[in-house]
Amino acid sequence: MKVYSGANIRNVAVVGHGHAGKTSLISAMLSTSGATPRLGRVDDGSAVTDYDEEEVARKMSISASLAHAEWNGTKINFVDTPGFNMFVHEAKMVLPVVDAAIVVVDGVAGVEVVTQRVWNYCEEYQTPRLIVVSRMDRERADVERVLGSVISAFGRSAIPIEWPIGSEKNLNGVIDLVRMKAYSYQMGGDGKGKPIEIPDNLKDRAREAHEQLVELVAEGNDALMEEFFEKGTIPEEDLVPALHNAIREDKIFPIIFSSGLGNIGADRVMDFIVDYTPAPSEHEWVTGEAMASGDGEPPKRHETDEEPVSLYVFKTVSDPFAGRISYFKVFSGVVKNDATVQNYARNSQEKLAHISIMQGKTAVPVTELHAGDIGAVAKLKDTLTGDTLGDKSAPIQYPRVKLPEPAITFAIEPKSRADEDKLGPGIHKQMEEDAMLRFFRDPQTKEFLIAGTGQQHIEVVVSKLKKRYHTEVNLKAPKVPYRETIRGKADVQGRHKKQTGGHGQYGDCKIKMEPLTRGGEFEFVNDIFGGAIPKNFIPAVEKGIKDAAARGYLAGFPVVDFRVILYDGSYHDVDSNDLSFQMAGRIAFRKAMELAKPTLLEPVMNVEITVPDDFAGSIMGDLNGRRGRIQGMDNKAGNTIVKAEVPMAEMLTYGVDLTSMTQGRGSFNMEMHHYDVVPGPLQEKIVEKAKAERGEVKDEEE
Repeated sequence: MKVYSGANIRNVAVVGHGHAGKTSLISAMLSTSGATPRLGRVDDGSAVTDYDEEEVARKMSISASLAHAEWNGTKINFVDTPGFNMFVHEAKMVLPVVDAAIVVVDGVAGVEVVTQRVWNYCEEYQTPRLIVVSRMDRERADVERVLGSVISAFGRSAIPIEWPIGSEKNLNGVIDLVRMKAYSYQMGGDGKGKPIEIPDNLKDRAREAHEQLVELVAEGNDALMEEFFEKGTIPEEDLVPALHNAIREDKIFPIIFSSGLGNIGADRVMDFIVDYTPAPSEHEWVTGEAMASGDGEPPKRHETDEEPVSLYVFKTVSDPFAGRISYFKVFSGVVKNDATVQNYARNSQEKLAHISIMQGKTAVPVTELHAGDIGAVAKLKDTLTGDTLGDKSAPIQYPRVKLPEPAITFAIEPKSRADEDKLGPGIHKQMEEDAMLRFFRDPQTKEFLIAGTGQQHIEVVVSKLKKRYHTEVNLKAPKVPYRETIRGKADVQGRHKKQTGGHGQYGDCKIKMEPLTRGGEFEFVNDIFGGAIPKNFIPAVEKGIKDAAARGYLAGFPVVDFRVILYDGSYHDVDSNDLSFQMAGRIAFRKAMELAKPTLLEPVMNVEITVPDDFAGSIMGDLNGRRGRIQGMDNKAGNTIVKAEVPMAEMLTYGVDLTSMTQGRGSFNMEMHHYDVVPGPLQEKIVEKAKAERGEVKDEEE
């Protein structure tokens, strides 16, 4: 593989809604450029960038993957990203390392929920965008309708620089509106267009679209505007660099048309990437995070070979045979085989043995990678996603991508003892490659929990556990971590007295209990005067109260948000000891709880739901039925964003319910916000259920 410098490299992420044709478009470009011998297809599992067994089985992208093509003396690195809600965080993870994004829009459906979401990610990272309307050979694909959808969502800066010739199954070419040339294609051919005359029936439409493009490019540029008014147009030699600059500065978002499966227009997409998207070397610089010492400005790097070596690991893949594979971008310097670099975050050294570039799952060995290029290396011992490596004498840490917290949690339990031993290692390997996966033990319910973006995400994890790590598990809804608290005050005495053959046990304390504000947890106040209880026994009283609070009073849930004031007591010179005062504290706690109006608290989540406008009414009604409190609404590009506070107990199955309510077009995320009192009738049911689970029998008479 030839080595390329930054000026001859283009890094593009291919993003968009699920089933919009992203993987098929990349397959068409790889085939047209000669990078693959034939056109890979998602349906038969031969697509280069959908190689994982789960992706092949489900016919959808689950994680970001890499491929590359050589075109017109330029190396194009493609990053194929998933387009389904539950895996779209993978698209955000790769944006810091690409220089442009191809936003793929379905020629029939137009702009969809995830299209808008990935567009927002690109705005956050100020990533230049090219819009490719794919699948234009499908039945009901309509150029005017899809243009209306794109411009409505993204504004008048989104403008066609191509126009399709023919439609649906008769799609057979495109018109280049910059150079005013036309190209014809054969459906399923080699993907290389043959120059033709612009068809007569499209000449007027093409001329009108060309003038609109020229006018938009000239806006904000006095010299171009003057030339435009003088000549009525802008010559090609001025228009091409002006359009390149406008795209790089996010002033124009060009729209082009293609069919991935039909291999129509793939060569034009690559021509466009080479001519108009920015090269890594065009960036002024890349800024790192402020150093821990806080001295001076955050460090910066120009994306050139002359700067000290630095590279950022944006993805980790856990391969059963090759081990951990780290995907990285070289932000500065030249990385050579067998180089030793410093991991700044973990203060360790790593050897880059056998660096390569990825063509799907195939590693292609290279001797070196220049600033701006993307590569991979296996078996780094400490490095994980988000780490920065480089020259020990020139430290820099590039910012990690910030992701929301997982939206759904399941309790997970191994089916057998053998599965129990393999569960932890299997999940931790998956956590290395999946930034949105969490695995932890709930200290309150004692369950092992697995959290992710949605039910399908967790199902994929479970499937990989079985296929890769031969571990079988059961999933069940997690227990809600309720808590208990008090709403009133109490003043009680707790006395523990026990006489046996030898030394007895004696502890006596008087306490006041009162509620704290929500989130106050627990406060212990020592108000003993005159030595009523010796100082060395006071911590024992506090420990007894804490132990009793952890066990709960109403239903076995921890008691929180209360203050205990220890103000009096008595002791015995011989019979008093730590254990006696612990027991006295427990007795006092239980007596106080009887009088202090105990109540149950439940976790309330901050929920943000994005749905097409058509579904907003039913979503609001559903949230009200879940005891939700609507906090606000927002509208953006045909989508309604609903913000609400909803009890966790009502959200355990929300992912599945939202999918069925919105035909799979809605998405949501949620995070813990606060605890609130459970309504009375519900409290009784929860307490009864908890007691039944603990084997307690309620005796109403006693």
